[in-house]
Amino acid sequence: MKVKRVISAKSSRFSAQLFNIASVFAITAGITALLLGKLFASHKIGFLPFVLSFPPLMIWLAASIFVYASIAHHPNERTRHYHRWAGYRFYGATGAMVVFGQVIYEWLGGWSGLMAVWVLIFLIVVPWGLYDIWKAAREDWQDITIEVAIHE
Repeated sequence: MKVKRVISAKSSRFSAQLFNIASVFAITAGITALLLGKLFASHKIGFLPFVLSFPPLMIWLAASIFVYASIAHHPNERTRHYHRWAGYRFYGATGAMVVFGQVIYEWLGGWSGLMAVWVLIFLIVVPWGLYDIWKAAREDWQDITIEVAIHE
């Protein structure tokens, strides 16, 4: 037996924005923790900014896999489009920094290198993410009716 379900326009829009919202938050929280850690850390605990900056990023990296998988097959093509590009940006930036971050860190050295890595991730993810959130909010979303098979 098949039952018709309605996916609201509001739900489709939020699903399109969700990955960007969480990515912007995680990157901003990480860089904020890095700056606050550097501000409050003494020379005896110089590793504190490094330790404080990564938990928001690592938590979102783990959670993002589930969010990405849950929205990847959304019935609305526009939702999938926004979601796909948010994933490309976030995973591309964090993956590139795994590869090139050590080189940048060693080249610039210490605090400058760590800050450069975070600034690069920030510049790739945050402005484009905010633009996509704004763009999705301004788009004309429509309710979608789908048929769902129910097994009795």
